[in-house]
Amino acid sequence: MDSMKAAVIHHPGGPEVLKIEGRPIPTPQAGEVLIRVKAFGLNRSELFTRQGLSPGVIFPRVLGIEAVGLVEEAPGAEFAKGDIVATAMGGMGRNFDGGYAEYTCVPVTQVQVIKTGLPWETLGAIPEMLQTTWGSLFKSLRLGKSDLLLIRRGTTSVGLAAAAIAKNHGAAVGATTRRPDREQLLQSSGVHQVFIDTGTIAKQVKEVFPRGVDKVLELIGTTTLADSLRCAKQRGIVCMTGMVRNKWSFDDFSPMDVIPTSVCLTTDDGGPEDFMLTPLDELVGQVAAGTLRVQVGKVFKLVDIVEAHRCMEENKAGGKIVVLT
Repeated sequence: MDSMKAAVIHHPGGPEVLKIEGRPIPTPQAGEVLIRVKAFGLNRSELFTRQGLSPGVIFPRVLGIEAVGLVEEAPGAEFAKGDIVATAMGGMGRNFDGGYAEYTCVPVTQVQVIKTGLPWETLGAIPEMLQTTWGSLFKSLRLGKSDLLLIRRGTTSVGLAAAAIAKNHGAAVGATTRRPDREQLLQSSGVHQVFIDTGTIAKQVKEVFPRGVDKVLELIGTTTLADSLRCAKQRGIVCMTGMVRNKWSFDDFSPMDVIPTSVCLTTDDGGPEDFMLTPLDELVGQVAAGTLRVQVGKVFKLVDIVEAHRCMEENKAGGKIVVLT
């Protein structure tokens, strides 16, 4: 077999621009590995790329910033055929064709071997989510064992993973949700203090924690960032990692007004180096042991990629969307 199925977009637009096409299976060169993709997670950055909002992307393009599967070929013998591997970031789905296909070819410098028996629908949710979570908590926020962490929009897949990892690390965790019926979900992932998010929560947070919290993981974006900054204590850190409302910048940004005295603002936008530093095999072991929850919302087949993207765009999944090939 020398051809594969891939979801290709030829121009920006709605979910319907994703077309299932036959394409030649890529041929790996030295320093590359050909992966037979078994599953991949959907990410909002891919939605933005599909909409034409990612600068520098040339169409046609196979989207997908992550994938899990089996090694098919590695010319440099960096991996053995049949190894279970994960890959993410590094230009996947933007600079070169990504994971929305039956095969993908990526640099060996952004591939990790995973020793696990977890099902593909679980593994498919993991690479980008756990890289983002780990990088945000330990590189950007420098989370300490006694820290009090607040997760803004805690019911996202990254938010739930962050709660579990932070709790396992020894931190105390608070989180927000707009829906009171999600409180039990948050508590089951390690959250001990739930705040119902009305758009402004700083007053609520200060009523419970008068000095504020040590660290804030912002998963909504610029629309709530100023309020999240007011939740942090002096010398606290706020990390903006997520953006769910297609709003990339402040309408009117005055640093002296928005950033409280001595509060630090940072971001997380991990590349392949950060992916390789993520202890993926260790975290997958925690998933298998049940100490780290992976919230898979819905599972689709590759041929149903249009429906999967529509589900993501309408925020109907209730967790990470995974596509099986």
